[in-house]
Amino acid sequence: MKAHSSFAAGPVRRDSFADLPRHLFYETSHTPALADLVGYEKAGDIIDFCFIANPYYPTREMLDDMQRHFPALIKSYPSSNPQASQKHLAQVLRVNPDNLIIGNGATELIVLINTMLIDRIAVPVPTFGEYIEKLRDDRDAVLHFLDPAAKYRLDLTEYLAWVRAGNLKSLLVINPGNPTGQLIPLDEMVEFLERAHGLELVIVDESFIDFAGDPPPSLLPIADRFPNLLIVRSMSKHCGVPGLRLGYCYSVNSRLLARLRHFIPTWNLNMLAQYFLSLLPRTDADYQAGRRRVIEDVRQLHDSLRANPRLDVYPTGANFVLFKIKTGMTAADLQARLLSEYQMYVRDCSNKVGMDAFHVRVASQGREKDAKLVQALQALIS
Repeated sequence: MKAHSSFAAGPVRRDSFADLPRHLFYETSHTPALADLVGYEKAGDIIDFCFIANPYYPTREMLDDMQRHFPALIKSYPSSNPQASQKHLAQVLRVNPDNLIIGNGATELIVLINTMLIDRIAVPVPTFGEYIEKLRDDRDAVLHFLDPAAKYRLDLTEYLAWVRAGNLKSLLVINPGNPTGQLIPLDEMVEFLERAHGLELVIVDESFIDFAGDPPPSLLPIADRFPNLLIVRSMSKHCGVPGLRLGYCYSVNSRLLARLRHFIPTWNLNMLAQYFLSLLPRTDADYQAGRRRVIEDVRQLHDSLRANPRLDVYPTGANFVLFKIKTGMTAADLQARLLSEYQMYVRDCSNKVGMDAFHVRVASQGREKDAKLVQALQALIS
């Protein structure tokens, strides 16, 4: 037990999670929630490195504010008119609110996009599972397998040529990539969009772009130049509110937006989510400070992981780091041991299409917790 003595949370016995419902790992392409695995009581004792969200926002003051209003909010119907929420969000994004659609999480929007706008779409893999799992037909996704030897980096020139050779009219780019963290520079994205002008639809998922630099290298400020562009973002990541289920998409293409809006349910946002959106304009300075802090934390986490010779650590422009275990230990084994012995939960990426059994994704949870993870990995992987 000596190796674990410096962990503030303390080690737990190996058999304390022996009754984990392991079947949950095989019933979804996403990581099971900690509450499902260990219950709500124990979940709070575990450091969740699967949680790819901003740990510094909402601020303590915002949470206290929402808690004070919670009794009234939970008894109130949310607005059936999305315009007020769109204006609050547009104010901090500095975009036209009429070009925004806010969803009950980005996943609601992804499902609508997949079913209402897409016949066949090119998807580089590995990727975020919703883009290939929530289609009218599995065959609607034409998979572009990325090269593991190149760390799954997406070559935009090669990709566009492949799309055209397949006579496809729609494509997806996730930037920074999920689960790889790869970042495609803004100038390359702009050049790519200019060359892809003949396509019907270009979806760019920028859920992690706010952690990619300062200022963030987002397409939002120039999105109006590209009528076939649809930007998708999950607010769970950059705003740190996965429990509120908030995401949005942006496009200058009014016809495309009208098709999506027609099928957005009335009251798709709950009252607490709408109230959170109303707080964004006056707390934007806090958000920007937290975002920059995450960027610095991830840099330190990345450098610390690279110091471990038994890990092949990928470059990242997101708030997480992907690494490959070089010793033969599988990602599933590492995940189980970190949970059982160190009360830490990491993302086993082996169920990602196109990825092997040795890749693990870890999201920064602040420097103190990140340091504990680095130490645990040093102890476990030999």
